[in-house]
Amino acid sequence: MLIVAVIFLLGVANFALHKAVLESGHALIGQVPGFVHMLGGRLSLLTEFLVLLAAMMLAANGWPSLVWAYLAYSGLNAVAAWLILT
Repeated sequence: MLIVAVIFLLGVANFALHKAVLESGHALIGQVPGFVHMLGGRLSLLTEFLVLLAAMMLAANGWPSLVWAYLAYSGLNAVAAWLILT
């Protein structure tokens, strides 16, 4: 269960970064395809949720090393958010 908790905490951080990028008003956000803006950006947050849910379910059902893949995914998200926000 510790692995699922770690993935959950990483997911919370991913959501915070994602929301900060969506609300940043950066010119890059205006250049993404239209489906990203559907429902005020909530469609992309739904996608983020589905990735988190899949990672947690796989880790809970016998894929404990998936935490490393989700950690790498979270690291890439953090770097991308940092590049966009600075």
